Amino acid sequence: MAGKLLAIGECMVELMQADGGLMRKSFAGDTFNTAYYARLFLPADWSVDYFTAVGRDMISDEMLAFMEGHGVGTGQIARIEGRAPGLYMIHLNDGERSFSYWRSVSAAKLLARDADRLRKAIEASDVIVFSGITLAILSPEDVDTLLAELRRAKAAGKLVAFDPNIRPRLWDDAGRMRETITDGARAATLVMPSFDDEATHFGDASIEATIDRYRALGVADLVVKDGAEGATLAFGEDVTHVPSARVERIVDTTSAGDSFNGGFLARYVATGDAPASARFAADLAAAVIQHHGALVASDRLPG
Repeated sequence: MAGKLLAIGECMVELMQADGGLMRKSFAGDTFNTAYYARLFLPADWSVDYFTAVGRDMISDEMLAFMEGHGVGTGQIARIEGRAPGLYMIHLNDGERSFSYWRSVSAAKLLARDADRLRKAIEASDVIVFSGITLAILSPEDVDTLLAELRRAKAAGKLVAFDPNIRPRLWDDAGRMRETITDGARAATLVMPSFDDEATHFGDASIEATIDRYRALGVADLVVKDGAEGATLAFGEDVTHVPSARVERIVDTTSAGDSFNGGFLARYVATGDAPASARFAADLAAAVIQHHGALVASDRLPG
């Protein structure tokens, strides 16, 4: 059955290490990474679009061409004079990553400013993906606009997938961060958190505590990612653990969770089989972290 997936958030210019001390440029961002991997593995009759804002500069032109070249639609993207995409640099230490960011004039911060455009894009979609980073970059007023539309989508029976993806440095206040992440979860039908984030920032003592807390917010389904320990799925009355895939050598963990999310959603909307979708997503994430950068070419990934 044909469908439409819409990912909402910020795509940035990515700089990563290359040979000889050089840097390689690409484009990435958590929800765009999810859209990229979902597009690779969704059925051909599904479309994938990205919802954000960019500038009218040359690098914005390159970004849009990059998205289109990888099968992600750009028809929902606004262009804003005087703004530009943000930029980040990956720093690696034994495969673990840290980042430096430059996003003060990021156009994506205004992605929800046009409420009518936002509503039309969400209404035209079957699956909507957003994250805690999506919420973190917006003004409080624009967060309210976005979450109101996502609540409408949830009430209409759409699959609204939320990865809390907690990044404290993007928030000016820890209390507002937790409150906004909580509100984001209330607007979702599927929440895909990372347990280490939930333990650190919400004080969850166990994965079961994370599941219980989100279930109390009205979240129907959960996929709790726990790194090398695998993922725990809570769908209806069924709670299932899916182990992680074995990895010989970790090169770059930049898009581990994002690729898992994209692989899971691609298989889940096609099959409705959550455990099998998570097993595929675990294999995909394992392949991704054995290569540099957030976006890995399809010929290096499992089929």
